[in-house]
Amino acid sequence: MASQKSQKTVMVTGASSGFGLETARRFAEKGHKVIVAARRKERLEQLKAELEQEFGQCCVYVLPMDVTSEEQIDSMIDSLPEDFSEIDILVNNAGLALGLEPAHKANLDDWHRMVDTNIKGLYLMTRKLLPGMVERKLGHIINIGSIAGNYAYPGGNAYGATKAFVKQFTRNLRADLLGTQVRVTNIEPGLAETEFSLVRFGGDKDKADDVYKGTEPLTAEDIAEAVIWAAEQPQHVNINSIELMPTSQAWASLAIDKVQG
Repeated sequence: MASQKSQKTVMVTGASSGFGLETARRFAEKGHKVIVAARRKERLEQLKAELEQEFGQCCVYVLPMDVTSEEQIDSMIDSLPEDFSEIDILVNNAGLALGLEPAHKANLDDWHRMVDTNIKGLYLMTRKLLPGMVERKLGHIINIGSIAGNYAYPGGNAYGATKAFVKQFTRNLRADLLGTQVRVTNIEPGLAETEFSLVRFGGDKDKADDVYKGTEPLTAEDIAEAVIWAAEQPQHVNINSIELMPTSQAWASLAIDKVQG
């Protein structure tokens, strides 16, 4: 457990499931104060109750909000109690993929939603909390990217592009924040089994299950461990990025369209 001196205040977005939930759990297990943020308040309240039962009266604060709304971000974060107002670590986890159709068949509303959540939500949260971190000369922004931001695949179109934004935004933050003591990290998971595919396929469980059939994918716990490891490095060490895949996944060969005849 963290000592009072080393105890940090951590905010995790998208904390109602998957990577976010497990990341919040691991920080709470280590004795840190955790702000769990997501749209689904009932899931956050359930998580808070579970963490308090498992780890005792650990400090968990529920913050129901939509990261795509600048007004909600401003009002909810400005209303944080004093004990939670100085956030040391922001885990920008809120994000989603929708659809796997080729670009010319993709649903434009899905593209809008992915851009709003994966890009706009991430930079709004960062911009809101970053000034305080810089002023205190202490802080860590941990973004949850994806290997989709590094390697293209059919149907990845807008989703992959949003994660490429996360990668470059993280790098540019590192350049901007030189000399401030604020650290920035990008976590880039490969195939991982959470609610991710269920959301991507609009709740079609058969399609979602088929993605992982015959594989041993990463788990939410694996990603949470990567986040914790990056966060626990000494202050003079900045983990720029962590790219991780299950052993059952690797890069594919380049596709070639061969003309017949």
